[in-house]
Amino acid sequence: MSTEKLLLVYDLQFFAKEGEGGEKTEEPTSKKLEDARKEGQVAKSQEFASSFTLLGMFILLRIWTSTLGSQLGELFGGFYGRIPYFTALPAYRDNSGEYSTLLTIGLLRLLVILLPFLLTGLVVSFVADLVQVKWKPTSKPLKPKFSKLNPINGIKRIFSLNKLVELIKSLLKLGVMILVIYNELRDQWPVLFVLYDMPMIQAVLLSGQLLIDIGMKISMIFIGIAFADFAYQKWKFHQDMKMTKQEVKEEYKSQEGDPAVKGKIRQRMQEASRRRMMQSLPKADVVITNPTHYAVALRYDKEIAEAPFLVAKGADYMARKIREAAVEYGIEIVENKPLARSLYANVELGEEIPEELYVAVAEVLAIVYRRTGRA
Repeated sequence: MSTEKLLLVYDLQFFAKEGEGGEKTEEPTSKKLEDARKEGQVAKSQEFASSFTLLGMFILLRIWTSTLGSQLGELFGGFYGRIPYFTALPAYRDNSGEYSTLLTIGLLRLLVILLPFLLTGLVVSFVADLVQVKWKPTSKPLKPKFSKLNPINGIKRIFSLNKLVELIKSLLKLGVMILVIYNELRDQWPVLFVLYDMPMIQAVLLSGQLLIDIGMKISMIFIGIAFADFAYQKWKFHQDMKMTKQEVKEEYKSQEGDPAVKGKIRQRMQEASRRRMMQSLPKADVVITNPTHYAVALRYDKEIAEAPFLVAKGADYMARKIREAAVEYGIEIVENKPLARSLYANVELGEEIPEELYVAVAEVLAIVYRRTGRA
């Protein structure tokens, strides 16, 4: 096969696929959004939670600095205070149990000291995610997906738009960090060079204060980046959730049923209703006509209803069938255009006629009774 034919075949296959799928021009339906949410697919920025968590950590660090310093001092003091005790013990003695107990106690105390920071990170992350996606937990994102192991899909993800955005965010954050650190340290160079001449406590407090100031400024800028990223994620999610016209049709079919099938069902129901109507027609007392466009059959039986009620009605073709049946069964036919139209428009099968039509229907029934000799 020549190169031109190969290219032609490729183009035909490409446009065939395009025609099957189509462009995603339709807004996502509420069902698709709900299904995506159940699968854990929501517009969410990872930067949102991490930036607020980072800011919360530095705020807590500023408030907790003195207490944290004293607690850590007591912890390390206790550790170093035990060194002479262990060095004085005989070399042949097995002290592994005492070492293990001391280490366990130290780790537990360190965990208690760091507990406020752990709780702050947990609470802030939870609230940040709650603000973004509201409360609807699901375990489906945790289920393994073998499609992620596909190397082709992995290569596509590496060179996707999302990865490019993530790279831009990382470079932007790195640039922000370098710029903020440089601006902060530039004014503190003279102080930093004499830190070794200061008392240790003063040097540690000064360094910690400088670190907290830098961290809070970086966190505030990161929050701005997080809001921009959240806006982008919402836009990207909305674009991904858009549907083709074919997808909208398929979803409508799945929810409401195939229109063709529904039409057939409606047609069969109408046919069944017409058969029942035509079966009840022989019991009618009179058929009132338009005379050609409408036909309405009434029956009056005191034992069934207090007023005359509708037995059959139809327009055009059905009106002709009702007239033919009336002739076949010997039912009186009376022409009354206004009454026929009013009964056809306002009264359903099996319903009694409204009070405002009592007089007009009574006049028609009187004519019928005189013709047939009924009292």
